[in-house]
Amino acid sequence: MLGKALILGGLIVGLATAPASAQFYLKSKAFSGDPVRGDEPGIGPSLPGATPAEVRASLVWNMRAALNVAALSCQFEPTLLTVPNYNAMLVDHRVELKNAFDTLNKYFARTAKTKPAGQTALDQFGTRTYSSFVTVGGQLSFCQTAASIGRDAVFQPRGEFGSLAANRMAELRQTLIGSFGEQALSRMGYVPPRLPRLDPVCWSKKGEWVAKKCGPLVWPPAAAA
Repeated sequence: MLGKALILGGLIVGLATAPASAQFYLKSKAFSGDPVRGDEPGIGPSLPGATPAEVRASLVWNMRAALNVAALSCQFEPTLLTVPNYNAMLVDHRVELKNAFDTLNKYFARTAKTKPAGQTALDQFGTRTYSSFVTVGGQLSFCQTAASIGRDAVFQPRGEFGSLAANRMAELRQTLIGSFGEQALSRMGYVPPRLPRLDPVCWSKKGEWVAKKCGPLVWPPAAAA
């Protein structure tokens, strides 16, 4: 018991000295990126013939979509506050968000041949935008970075959400590339437990291991060196 208490105590001390943002790693990978306009490759769906105002609107809507995806997919870690910060952002920046949507609506109405075609193109734009932030390997980095952006959005002056999007969209996009893991201790990582086979063929009715069918039982596993 003493040994277990010492281990737990060491873990608590280690976590207490880690940065407040380190929900997943002792040291997270640092992401960065230059400010963007919104029409650079890989930043968002292409809008051929868009004006600077329409490009800006697309960028604003891209960031809104990213924070929405974070609010939906990052709830497994409540301390990230992705949901309350997203809801607060919607209230604080509702005017800028509405203007961005109206601008995009006008863009697709202007560039489409018919009104229904414009609505379809707008819907497709929204689908592509949201799906572009879905990630598996990079989920932890995405959630952590999106949480930081969502927190900053709450304190961003009204009318300047687009500036936040311009300054941090490239950084957020980098998190979607893949899994980066622990940066402080490169050999540290999650190792799944090695369990014996649990299917009935390996066990007798008395609950004893049947070595003839499943080989020797190696349990508990040897401690790692």
